[in-house]
Amino acid sequence: MEFRQTRDLLRECRHEVFRLEVRDSYGVPGESEPFQRFLNNEPFDLRAWFSDWAELVSDLGRHEVTVSRVRVITEPHTDYHRWLLSLAALNAEAGEAIRYLPRHLAGDVPSDDFWLLDDRRVAFTLSDRDGRSVGGVAVTMDTRIVDYCRGVRDHLWPQAIPLLEYERTISSR
Repeated sequence: MEFRQTRDLLRECRHEVFRLEVRDSYGVPGESEPFQRFLNNEPFDLRAWFSDWAELVSDLGRHEVTVSRVRVITEPHTDYHRWLLSLAALNAEAGEAIRYLPRHLAGDVPSDDFWLLDDRRVAFTLSDRDGRSVGGVAVTMDTRIVDYCRGVRDHLWPQAIPLLEYERTISSR
């Protein structure tokens, strides 16, 4: 989903934003350069690049909207998830509660990522089978879908490992 679309959807929230990520890699055009620089071990100002998201999360927090995320990840980590882990402290610094759940511990998870917005709407990012964004988003208020996504969140969140604890776990391996 384009950042503008995400920002607009999230700014409509009044209580809670939850994000579930289940892919091992994504083909988000705006991430190509920083990700490639990470792979090449080249310098890049990640804080400046990340600032739009950080400002959005901080602004939501000032309006008492919580932002949380669970990343279901394969271990050993893909290059993409190694990169996301290097950025996760910026998520947390902005006010986002972020947790990790190793795929082998997760059980059944949906095949699609979603945003659960105030427990009443679900937004799905439109992407191809390789995870590349095809632009746009599908939003629904269908109570069966919302209830399903809420149940997924309620099941996965307690199992998922908070960022700092997960970082300690992987650094001790």
